[in-house]
Formats: sequence, structure tokens, C-alpha cells
Amino acid sequence: MDESASLTPAPQFMKFLRDGRILLQRSKATGRVFYYPRIAEPGTGSTELDWVEVSGLGRVYSTTVIRRRPPEPHRNIALIDLDEGPRLLSRIEGMDPDLVRIGMRVQARIAGEEEPLIVFVRASGGEASA
Repeated sequence: MDESASLTPAPQFMKFLRDGRILLQRSKATGRVFYYPRIAEPGTGSTELDWVEVSGLGRVYSTTVIRRRPPEPHRNIALIDLDEGPRLLSRIEGMDPDLVRIGMRVQARIAGEEEPLIVFVRASGGEASA
């Protein structure tokens, strides 16, 4: 048996991130992929869950710019709808926060090592849909 199978969902999720992989939980009954990791599927309470690797591709659902006093750079906070269904709260890196647009295609990446987290960058061809 895989040693990670004995971990509770949140530490197991973090272990996957530290290993450089983005895996989310999926309900075996409904096929629904969801985020944040938990012991039961939201809405149904089903505990028949497995882990699936996701593409990390998604679209910006909403965004806001956090303005800071110079010399600190402005930052953004965004809700991202992954292609697989879940919505994540994160940020988009590598671009001016004022240029982030609703509908823009983004790609997830893992930032940090000790405490990894999922952030997003603009996907190639990442124009916002009309």
C-alpha cells in the first residue's frame, strides 16, 4: 500500500504538491472533481473518493488588484475555474495585475517548497474569451 494512502486529505494534498504534482479529489459516485481536500464530497457526503491529476488549465472567473504603497508591487487575487470543474482562489504571477482579464486562460504551477501552493501564469494563447 502507498504510504500516502494513510494520510488525511490535506497533508496528502501537500505531499503531492511537494512532489511537483497537482492532484485533486474526485468522487467515485458522481465523477465530480473538487477542491479543497476533505474527507467527504461536498453536497453528497460520499466518502468514496480518489485522487486525480489535473491539467492545471483554467480561466479567470474574477480578479481584483491589491494596491500597495511604492516600492511594493501591486498584486492580484483571482478566482480560477479549472477545466476539470473546481474553482480555486489564487493569484496570477508574471504579469502586471492590471492586465489580468476575466476569461483569460491560465496555467497552474507550484510555488514554494516547504509550504507549496498553487499559483497561475498566463497560458500560451491565453486571451480572454469573448
